[in-house]
Amino acid sequence: MALLRGTGMAAVNYPTGMNLGGDPTQALVHATTSGSFNVVLSSTDLGQGLKTVVAQVAAEALGVPYDQIVVDTADTDTGPHCMGTFASRGTHRVGNAVKMAALEAREAVLQLASEELEVSVADLVLDGRGNVEVAGSPTKKLAIADLASRAQFQYGRTIAGRGVFMKPKSEVDPETGAMDPDSTQAYACTVAEVEVDTETGVVRVISIRSAYEVGQQVNPALVQGQIVGGAWMGMSHALYETTEPYYPDRSHSPKDFAEYLMPGAGETPLIEAVVLEIPSANGPYGAKGVGEMTANSPIPAIANAIFDATGVRIDHLPIRPEDILRGLDALAAAGTKEDVA
Repeated sequence: MALLRGTGMAAVNYPTGMNLGGDPTQALVHATTSGSFNVVLSSTDLGQGLKTVVAQVAAEALGVPYDQIVVDTADTDTGPHCMGTFASRGTHRVGNAVKMAALEAREAVLQLASEELEVSVADLVLDGRGNVEVAGSPTKKLAIADLASRAQFQYGRTIAGRGVFMKPKSEVDPETGAMDPDSTQAYACTVAEVEVDTETGVVRVISIRSAYEVGQQVNPALVQGQIVGGAWMGMSHALYETTEPYYPDRSHSPKDFAEYLMPGAGETPLIEAVVLEIPSANGPYGAKGVGEMTANSPIPAIANAIFDATGVRIDHLPIRPEDILRGLDALAAAGTKEDVA
């Protein structure tokens, strides 16, 4: 019996969105009479923080504080069209649509302010705190909340904007197969350290350390949350999770979460990450997608670490203790350190 340690590395690039002919997202933004702005979407927040990021994008484009943005994602029947929350497209494609809609609403605000202040739109700036002011004359300003109220009750106008983001389809080059199938690419590299018990086959993940290039972070706290959660999910998929433990025999499949294996707090390793910011040329304020990719690179990194520790190469998931023990037996019988599938 021995406790063997190993280190494994894996790198991935991950596409944001797909480009197989369409994949649009629409957004609507309108001011209320109290001066707040509603962002209306059919895009669903799955818990990854889409509503928070969308509100930040809208606030930045409109020049108002974050707490003046209300995001409504409640109804796909009455909301503008969205293809769905998948392919790590939420921040990039939904964010782009929201930015476009917010900028259109911003133009309506500036137009009304130019009439009220009797200056050209080109001479107006937003202070980011909810006011429109004349460039060079910060005391000459109007609150956007007041402008929204006047637009409704004094001028009979709507301060609103529409946005739709859709990357044109990229046709495949029949000679080379070249195409541009997504919106942008994010990158990650993970190093995992494991300890393998050669008597039981049990693997303990000691640490998962990663570097991520995700474009410009809109919300760094949410990015870190995605990375930590993704590392846990990747470890769980690598070593624990399966709905078909004895496939193709399905007589012993888990019936509930009491039988479905996942790592708990005691199994969670040290998780560390650094984030590199290289803004995307076509993302909202340089953002890319970071959701799904965080669970990808930890899986092969753990598999490579197990191989480094034991010489056993396993090419299916999850990597169970019995898989490792059979691999060790095969290595002992062969008297080599060759890969064992």
